[in-house]
Amino acid sequence: MSKLKQQLYLLCSQYIASRETEIKAAIAEAREATANETKSSAGDKYETGVETIQQDIDLNITRLNELNKLKQALERIIPEQVSSTVIPGSVVRTNNGSYYIAIGAGKIKADDVTYYAVSQESPIGEKLAGNKAGHKFEFNGRTYQIESVI
Repeated sequence: MSKLKQQLYLLCSQYIASRETEIKAAIAEAREATANETKSSAGDKYETGVETIQQDIDLNITRLNELNKLKQALERIIPEQVSSTVIPGSVVRTNNGSYYIAIGAGKIKADDVTYYAVSQESPIGEKLAGNKAGHKFEFNGRTYQIESVI
């Protein structure tokens, strides 16, 4: 099962790299737009345009900083670590889906099985954290039972 954990870890890493590329491209594009913005006789229009572009750059820089936090959280995970209790890096199978406790990367697919990459701080991650196979809990009106922890 270590191969599965390695694969899920890699998919989360690829998710981060892809998002990072998108965000950096958006920042570069916005900076280029600022450089190409020419001051017209309508000075206020120019200032408004530049301010809007700067807000876009600031928003993307904030997104990049948040993404770096995800990257750091992922780097703290040791895919080879085995535990019967749900910890970061665990693969958890329940009667209502399979989860990879790492970062919030959404649905990821490995070996034709869909896993939900969630952080331990997410609502479902908090319900799973520290528990073992056999544990039952309620979440969003559904009863979950942990079938296995890898």
